[in-house]
Amino acid sequence: MLPDGKMCPLVTRPSSKSGPKTLPVVIIGNGPSGICLSYLLSGYTPYFKRHSVHPHPILQRKLEEAPEVSVLDQDLEYLSEGLEGRSHSPVALLFDTLLRPDTDFGGTEESVLTWWHEPDRAIPHLVLGRNAPGGAWHSIEGSMVTLSKGEWMGLPDLPFKEWLKQKRRGLRNNRATAEDIAQYYQHYVMKKGLQKNFRCGTVVTSVRKVRAESISNHTQKDLQEDGDSLWNSNEKSPEVFQVDGFFKTMEGDKELFSIYAENVVLATGTYDNPTWLGVKGENLSYVHHQLSALEEAVKNNSVGIMSDPVLIVGAGLTAADAILFAHHCNIPVIHVFRRRVTDPGLIFNQLPKMMYPEYHKVHQMMKEQTAACAGPYECYISLPEHHVLSFGKDKKCILQDKNGCQTAYKISTALVLTGSNPNLSFLPNNGIDLAIDSDQPVSSKRNPIDVDPFTYECTQEKGLYALGPLAGDNFVRFVQGGALAAASSLVKKANKNPP
Repeated sequence: MLPDGKMCPLVTRPSSKSGPKTLPVVIIGNGPSGICLSYLLSGYTPYFKRHSVHPHPILQRKLEEAPEVSVLDQDLEYLSEGLEGRSHSPVALLFDTLLRPDTDFGGTEESVLTWWHEPDRAIPHLVLGRNAPGGAWHSIEGSMVTLSKGEWMGLPDLPFKEWLKQKRRGLRNNRATAEDIAQYYQHYVMKKGLQKNFRCGTVVTSVRKVRAESISNHTQKDLQEDGDSLWNSNEKSPEVFQVDGFFKTMEGDKELFSIYAENVVLATGTYDNPTWLGVKGENLSYVHHQLSALEEAVKNNSVGIMSDPVLIVGAGLTAADAILFAHHCNIPVIHVFRRRVTDPGLIFNQLPKMMYPEYHKVHQMMKEQTAACAGPYECYISLPEHHVLSFGKDKKCILQDKNGCQTAYKISTALVLTGSNPNLSFLPNNGIDLAIDSDQPVSSKRNPIDVDPFTYECTQEKGLYALGPLAGDNFVRFVQGGALAAASSLVKKANKNPP
């Protein structure tokens, strides 16, 4: 649903009688990456704002060399050379510093970009998403507070803080709630007039390459059987991507669609598939892999102050959110994680204490309230350097420590919150062939899709792009650089002679 209550218009399979139309671009995923790319492909064009002064003197000199040329048309590798920051992506650092010049130093300098709407530069495209614009932000419990500063959650040319002021609300500790973020992304799509490009409630089931000449001559079944390789590579004939899927009608039925595109952008994020431990009994009904299960259990009074402990597995921020929620509801918790509390790789050891007091509190609990050493926190036990061996039907969980000692704990429910992986089942071989290590599944942290750092085009498949966590960019402020890189590449493809 769109914010005004209307369903996004949806796509049906083109008629083969007249020959199906091929779109220049189809974007799969309507979270921040997809929204930002749609904005850039809709003719909204960034230029260096005349008389602006960027605090990075070398970048300032480069920007002054061609202020009349859009950033999209410039050499992004040249502009981003020498920039340093909290991302490994040079274009992510570039776009971030153009939008928020001194934000890492606590500054509030205005963006050095000005945005012009040039409709003649727009590239026709569609954005396909399961939910309303905003993607996975609609699946996160609304009161949860973002890790990043609120202003870092904003998209180009509509500062998040300004939108929040219009709602007569402020940021809590400089951070925003998930509900605010989800609403902001929906508002952004409407405000910028992008809704005509968005198709909500769509599920993509297949993306593959087909020969352009075969589209109007074969049935869908023929196309699926056509060709030898996973991607149907055939250099003798021009190729396009065939995107198949379905959408749910107002009556709840599934209606199939096929779209053909010259370029496909993967922007699906990694929220789809929670990571499993792979231990015995993990599929039992009391074992869950999402924080929402604990919230539901509290609402249903199936866990409470008098119940057996809730087992929380994991040492990331989602596990910390679950601990905070349980602590607030006085629910007893057994907290299991593999690392040492002092491990520098633990996220809590990387967060400033002043900015994240609630996560610092969880870290304190993890250090001070172990089974071997009772601390000041009631209803909580920390078990570092432990892992789960099995879950039993009697709700007994077997844990093992680093020395091999095993202990059984009676629990009420278990939450395995050890991260999530992308769902790329719609790609040949689940997209594994596109990853940096093509022998391992795609993982945003360990094995992202291998892309060109200045175009975000997949190195293994031309015409296919990957943005956001799929390409290793895990924060909203940095995923926008990937959108800039992809948009620049797609604009240059559409116009072989940029300024």
